[in-house]
Amino acid sequence: MDMNALSDKLGLSHLAEPLFLQIFVIVLATTLVNAISHLLLRYAGKFTRLTSSPWDDALVEAAKRPVPIIIWLVGLALAADIVGKERGGAIFDFVPQIRDVGIVVCLAWFLLRLIRNSTRNIVEIHTQKGEEVDHTTLDALSKLARLTVIITTVLVSLQTFGFSVSGILAAGGIGGLAVGFAAKDLLANFFGGLTIYLDRPFSVGDWIRSPDKAIEGTVEYISWRHTRVRAFNKNPIYVPNALFTTIVVENPSRMTHRRIKEIIGIRYEDIGMMDAIVSDVRAMLQNHPEIDTTQTLIVNFNTFNASSLDFFIYTFTRTTNWIHYHKVKQDVLLKVAEIIDRHGAQIAFPTRTVHIDTAAPPPV
Repeated sequence: MDMNALSDKLGLSHLAEPLFLQIFVIVLATTLVNAISHLLLRYAGKFTRLTSSPWDDALVEAAKRPVPIIIWLVGLALAADIVGKERGGAIFDFVPQIRDVGIVVCLAWFLLRLIRNSTRNIVEIHTQKGEEVDHTTLDALSKLARLTVIITTVLVSLQTFGFSVSGILAAGGIGGLAVGFAAKDLLANFFGGLTIYLDRPFSVGDWIRSPDKAIEGTVEYISWRHTRVRAFNKNPIYVPNALFTTIVVENPSRMTHRRIKEIIGIRYEDIGMMDAIVSDVRAMLQNHPEIDTTQTLIVNFNTFNASSLDFFIYTFTRTTNWIHYHKVKQDVLLKVAEIIDRHGAQIAFPTRTVHIDTAAPPPV
């Protein structure tokens, strides 16, 4: 019994038609190609893990999901095209467009995954090496790349479905004026964020403050609309980016030194020891390992105050760390107190002296 007779007997004679044989071959070939691509990507992933480059890992990992979908899109579209030619039907006329748009979307998905993986790998590699990462610039570039991919995908998809991209862009230019007036605050924040990314007055992790506004804390996140600052009481502050174009922003995180500026007073009866005290304090600071003597260092008698003779200390520490700075400052002040005590003087405190005129006649 031949295969045609057997298929007729089983009621499967339609499977012997050339159309179904072609579809079967296409599906089988698509399955094989998909399996081969899966194996190649898996072996490529094992190889790229041995390299130090952040790009090859990101490339292979980004391709793992979109590639199989593209393979099946092409295979199923080819099968649908064959069916459409054999059976007819208006629905099959849209198959090429759907295939093309699907491929464009998969390519966009691949690029978005590549951008995300590359950003993550760059941060991990620099962190492992102990190198500093400019998170602000990296985040800005990744956002700009993602935005470019999304806009390009939308325009190409519209063009594929027959829409005139030039007409859309022209309409968008006219409508953009109306949108610009309606969303001027949103646009101001966008360009404010762009200014932050380009000028980089601060980065994620920096301590910033503004003398114009009640803003002080650590920068946690910079988006296109706002910047999140974590105040020292742990409350989040959401600052519109447009505000940073109109206010003064201090960035203490980028200071090179921390300053010690203190005024210390001794008693009036210790004026004879002032010169020796000032000289010893200056010598102590010049020999202190935590004081940067290449910066301004001043110790001088300064003021005849109401109840004290004041001298001031003006110098800079080598450290910029807030906690360590206070340890250095404490050590300096205690050494100053020791010098004053060693000379037999005392640190003054507010006093008032009452003089009684003994020559005056007693009251009647």
